[in-house]
Amino acid sequence: MKRVMIVGGAGSGKSTLARRLGKRTGLPVYHMDHVHWKPNWVERSKAEKRDLCERVHALDQWIFEGNASDSYAERAERADTLIWLDLPVHIRMWRVINRCWKYHGKNRADLPKGCTERFNLSFLKFLKFVWATRHSTREKVLKIYQNPPHRMDVYRFTSQETLNRFMQRFQE
Repeated sequence: MKRVMIVGGAGSGKSTLARRLGKRTGLPVYHMDHVHWKPNWVERSKAEKRDLCERVHALDQWIFEGNASDSYAERAERADTLIWLDLPVHIRMWRVINRCWKYHGKNRADLPKGCTERFNLSFLKFLKFVWATRHSTREKVLKIYQNPPHRMDVYRFTSQETLNRFMQRFQE
């Protein structure tokens, strides 16, 4: 386990898992949200995103978490491990709301500076997006999970309990 691709819908726990796994394995952690966003919620250009992803992919070791499906193929090509957090949408929606409440007006570690959580119209649009893309996002990951581009370890977790059992194999 040297290059780990963590995917799943918003609120599935990708960033939390990446931090925990990074701490336990010593692998460097990269967040797709840092690739996607500049400070203050300014979206990067496609070229910038592609360049930043390629820089991470070129490294020998990484945990790269995030849900940008346009980079799935390249990440999967380089990854030796795929971890898919396939939690039910109602749990994920609750987590997104709870996360916004917890970090309201603050910056999360997995986001660039100035990307603070807010209960506003953008947040409501994001919730709508999470709901609207619940099937399409899952289908994209399912294709890689069922037919990986090469021999790789693949894990799919449909509950927090099974993920916690998996994490027990790594020393704290």
